[in-house]
Amino acid sequence: MQTTNKQRWLYSIANMGNVIPYQAVGAVILYFYTDVKHLPASWAATVMTIYAFYNAINNPLLGYFSDRTKTRWGRRIPYIMFGMLPNAIAFALLFFAPFDGRENPWALTIYFSIGLILWEGLATAVATGYYSLLPEMFRTYDERTDVSARMNIVQTIGLLIGAALPTALAGWLGWGPMALIFAVIAAGCMYLGLPGMVEQGIDEDEETLPLIPSLKATFVNPSFLAVVLAQTMRFFATNTLASGMVFYMKYSMNLDPGMTSIVLAIAFVSAGLAMYPWRMLIAKRYCARTTLMIAYGAMAIAVIPFYFVRTLPGVIIGTVLVGIALAGLIFMGDVILTEVIDEDEVKTGKRRSGMYFGTNSLITTLSSALVAVVFGILMPAFGYDTALDVQPETVATGFRVFMTIPAIIGSLLAVIALWFYPLHGNRLEEVKAALQAQSGNNA
Repeated sequence: MQTTNKQRWLYSIANMGNVIPYQAVGAVILYFYTDVKHLPASWAATVMTIYAFYNAINNPLLGYFSDRTKTRWGRRIPYIMFGMLPNAIAFALLFFAPFDGRENPWALTIYFSIGLILWEGLATAVATGYYSLLPEMFRTYDERTDVSARMNIVQTIGLLIGAALPTALAGWLGWGPMALIFAVIAAGCMYLGLPGMVEQGIDEDEETLPLIPSLKATFVNPSFLAVVLAQTMRFFATNTLASGMVFYMKYSMNLDPGMTSIVLAIAFVSAGLAMYPWRMLIAKRYCARTTLMIAYGAMAIAVIPFYFVRTLPGVIIGTVLVGIALAGLIFMGDVILTEVIDEDEVKTGKRRSGMYFGTNSLITTLSSALVAVVFGILMPAFGYDTALDVQPETVATGFRVFMTIPAIIGSLLAVIALWFYPLHGNRLEEVKAALQAQSGNNA
């Protein structure tokens, strides 16, 4: 059944409920707990690493339970309906930390750890339900790319709020009130979009695969392995840029950290403006695999200016280039995973969207640990020490390296992974034909 224009927009608007909290945490949580609350960098990196591994575990489990959930509201919608409010509250509490790392580092570490784990569990439940609806509500490539463009135009607004505005709003209102405002906006958008969400084409009497066979079928899928490796490298590159920008502006460019909001806003506006050009000029001409390979190549080139520029206009040029490349990554990232889910349905006869999105998140979340490890090793090597009021000059070079080399390596590794992705050309057409025939037989 074809979805309506209204449904596509409502589903897309709800995406801000996921984007705002995740982007805020990715962009400023390290800065908040190190530079603002004075937690030692190595301690903060350890917390982020533990969080990443916890997130890796809970994602496939929640995806599996989502596939097996049977309620009068459906399989996915209950996680959104009942999980979003506590998710928003837990997010806000992360920025109400009552301890200072110079005076009581252990108490701050415990608060940070518990708060992050609590929020992440709730956020994962909501996001798994939401993204699992994507391949189930929207069944064709044209419909998926259309709603993906809308989702990511909305996501651009979410990125502006969640990643670009925290430092500016926190400087004006304080970190706690900033987080509270973001929590209200995120919850409001998710509940606004909820009436447009439907679950269709699902057989409530269908027996799902047990956990271990389901995991095995997922991890031996070469299409999935290629996509998830590329996605992991995407988030490693983009999370490095997002978490490093405020440090880069402060220490490498000698600018007010509040300028980070303006710079990131330019990147995200560029991404939003580039979304439909990516769809009309590239995605309509090429398959998902080729479109993503072009986007990753563009990202590897786009970050190079960050190492060399010494003026704000130079930084702005770099952020525009990053925004254009980012548009291709976020536009096609979920679309290519729906192809993997379609192929799996042809193989297994079951639609396991929750398991695939959950397992995808399991592995891509490890990118946060990788970013934390790189931060924890690289920046102390360049002399960054949160106990110092004035950082050594070498820190400026350290953050230039942090903003370029990891993103370039991650993007190139993603291109290599996608080279081995089999769902393109004749193989992709075979899967589409088989799925259509299978749907016809079940009708």
